[in-house]
Amino acid sequence: MKMTVAQAIVEIMCKEGIHTAFGIPGAAINPVYKYMENAPIEHFTMRHEEACVHAADGYQRAKNEIALAICSAGPGATNFVTGLYTAFIDSMPVLCVVGQANANQLKQEPFQCVDMPDIVKTVTKKAWSVLKAEDIVDVMKEAFYLMREGRPGPVLVELPLDVQKAELDFDIDSYVPMEIPVVAPDMDKIKEAVQMVKASKAPVIIMGGGCFISHCTDEVVKLAEMLQAPVVTTYQAKGGIPEDHPLNAGHVGIQVGQPIGNKIFLDSDLVIGIGNRFSDRHTGDLATYCKDRKFIHINIEPSQIGMVFEPELGIVSDAKLATEALIAEVKAAGVQPINPARAAEISKLREELARKTDYDCSPIMPHRVFQEVNEAFDDETYYTVGCGITQIWSGQLQKINKAGKYLPSGGAGTLGYEVPAAFGVKVAHPECNSVTVVGDFGLTFMGEEIAVASAFKKPIIVVVVNNAYLGLIRQNQKGYGFEYAVEMPYNQDGTIDYVKLGEAYGCVAERVFSPEELTAALVRAKASTEASGRCYLIDAICVKTQLCDMGGSIAAVKSWAPEA
Repeated sequence: MKMTVAQAIVEIMCKEGIHTAFGIPGAAINPVYKYMENAPIEHFTMRHEEACVHAADGYQRAKNEIALAICSAGPGATNFVTGLYTAFIDSMPVLCVVGQANANQLKQEPFQCVDMPDIVKTVTKKAWSVLKAEDIVDVMKEAFYLMREGRPGPVLVELPLDVQKAELDFDIDSYVPMEIPVVAPDMDKIKEAVQMVKASKAPVIIMGGGCFISHCTDEVVKLAEMLQAPVVTTYQAKGGIPEDHPLNAGHVGIQVGQPIGNKIFLDSDLVIGIGNRFSDRHTGDLATYCKDRKFIHINIEPSQIGMVFEPELGIVSDAKLATEALIAEVKAAGVQPINPARAAEISKLREELARKTDYDCSPIMPHRVFQEVNEAFDDETYYTVGCGITQIWSGQLQKINKAGKYLPSGGAGTLGYEVPAAFGVKVAHPECNSVTVVGDFGLTFMGEEIAVASAFKKPIIVVVVNNAYLGLIRQNQKGYGFEYAVEMPYNQDGTIDYVKLGEAYGCVAERVFSPEELTAALVRAKASTEASGRCYLIDAICVKTQLCDMGGSIAAVKSWAPEA
């Protein structure tokens, strides 16, 4: 049957499982919007194009369902780039559709015309400019395939205005989504891995973010229990093993790492990395990280194995299939727990090495903010996190007991991800609290999306760690022996009023100065969002110049926290 490209693309999206869209309509994409109006896709109009992608990203992380980010051409489309990078480095599939000038004008520098496929080629799995109506079906089929295949990630489809309005012969009943191949492990390598485990004296398992993507955190914990091997998590895998599990050895890393994680890792002789990337903030100094231990690296993306350093054994596989194969082979080989005495010490070490958070001072110590947040919310709460010193404290101090509840911008460290992603989470799970703890500077990146959450009655809770500084940048500058352009006293002295800002965006908002006031405010926030459907913003006035624990090596992380 005859239909326009605009109608075909909407019908294909519906058949591929798109139920939710975050977008901003515009002249260059309105033909598609014409057919979205009556499609079974819930659309949320955002306040900034970058936020469209972050919201779709947050929705995907929370619901494991691809959402659409859609906008017009030119500067609207280029605003997608940061969102695409954020999703790409963290392996999140997001479908991005943007408008474009007429195809026959593309080389004439028309209004709002920019080559998006060329711009985003390094931050998408693939990007297309559809210049012929008859190409749209194959492009869309490949787009959905690539988003889901192997290491997931975002794609972008650019649609010239005249192509959107062009007709083609298409019957949606004939459309069949492409099957996603299963990436199973080489069983000889699985057997080799088990023999390496059997020969080790102090193995440790790294649970990476890929374990969330393949839904195998339970299997990884089961493998650890069979071997009595400690589990350390990457930042992206926070919450993959319950906080009080006897084998939970926390994070490894030079910034968001934890003392117990770094200690257990340094005491190991074999590392089994499952679905992780060995990123620089995790490893720190590679000589220290790799010294005196062997590595098994399991990743679905072949290029990841050996990218940072060459492991003794690399296994290309879906994380869940590899873990299940390891469990079966451990049973078949009769492998016994490797070092039960070491495993038995973890709970005690976790308590002894825990960072202090129970500071009673006013202004509030940032550490205490996270203690109060931990105590205020249940295990079903979702958290989004961006970047900066607040993100580092969050990674170090927040307690998460369930996989997929802690949703950070990990690889990109994007200021501005926090609020729109929290909105996307609330759209995905309106029954759960969606909370973001953000710095006073970070709030001003995409903070306008609080208005969107308010308008659509998808209330999020925003806790501002207001230290009136670019805290992490100041700490970095101190390493060079200077401090410049990082102090923001007006964020606390009343010149800039985040309570009024929150109220202007539809929030109930308040400012707190002490731990006791924060405790009460969090109680009010939960009750208010549930009763009124309005967002809640808490401006927590914190110690200005407190530094965060960090270092260049996992063996040399310096603590800056006061003792009392």
